[in-house]
Amino acid sequence: MTGQGASGVFHAALVRVAAIAAVLLILFRTEYAHADAVDSLIGQLESSSDKVRLSSALNLTKLGDAKAILPLAKALGNDSDKNVRSAAAVGLGKLITPSTKANIKKLAMNALTKAAADDSSEFVKAQAEKALKALGGSAPPPDTGSGKSGGGGGIYVNIGPMSSKTGNAAQDPKLRTLMNKVATKTMGRAPHMPTTWAGGSVPTKGQLQSKNVDGFYVDGTLNEVKVTTSGSTSIVSCKVSMLLASFPDKSVFGFLNGGAKVQGSSSQRDIDLGMEDCVSAVMEDLIAKKIIPTICTKATCP
Repeated sequence: MTGQGASGVFHAALVRVAAIAAVLLILFRTEYAHADAVDSLIGQLESSSDKVRLSSALNLTKLGDAKAILPLAKALGNDSDKNVRSAAAVGLGKLITPSTKANIKKLAMNALTKAAADDSSEFVKAQAEKALKALGGSAPPPDTGSGKSGGGGGIYVNIGPMSSKTGNAAQDPKLRTLMNKVATKTMGRAPHMPTTWAGGSVPTKGQLQSKNVDGFYVDGTLNEVKVTTSGSTSIVSCKVSMLLASFPDKSVFGFLNGGAKVQGSSSQRDIDLGMEDCVSAVMEDLIAKKIIPTICTKATCP
């Protein structure tokens, strides 16, 4: 082969390598752009705008990323707008596949089952039922009026009194009460995880065992609340830790930490509301994304 011919072959090889590298770079950029889009849309599910949340749910379904399953399940159970809940149900029906992790699928199916039985909107119920059927599940049995009280087998969750280390005498009692309320409300949205026992009493170990119920204990501590003001703007940051234990012996097997920031005006009213919003957001996130899935690894979730 002549020097010119070898040079031509070498040049052609370089061109091919450059083309392959360019394709790989485009692929990597596309993957990162996709991941960024999914994360951004998941964040928009927390928007105060119904239209933004609805658009987010619809677009997450179009993108088809499994990362959206749990946020959509949360939206189905928590969102105040029936259109968002309906879109979340449709999305779950399309995003759950045979390759979906068992614990994630179980939580999503539980959310669909609960929505099909209890949602205030008949439209949402219908969409949840369609999703269940598409996934090979079934619509829930008629409500027998037993409510959410434990004592019938399964799981019982005892919510602790909550505590605070901030030293803010004016805000601590209010925030501890809020933490307990948010914990009870968020746990109450999880299918078959009651926080009350039949008759309103706290069950003993013997009572739990006699009903074949697994008992769990959830408590939290507000570790820090900071307020930073700049002109007419304030930023409230908070840190919360939570523990998960067996009940009634309270043998701890899980510690969780979370934090958040909330921006608002520098008025005292907005600062106070920012504290409440910050603590509520962290509590809901830790319970929905960490505590409930962990309970399902320790006990049989329906």
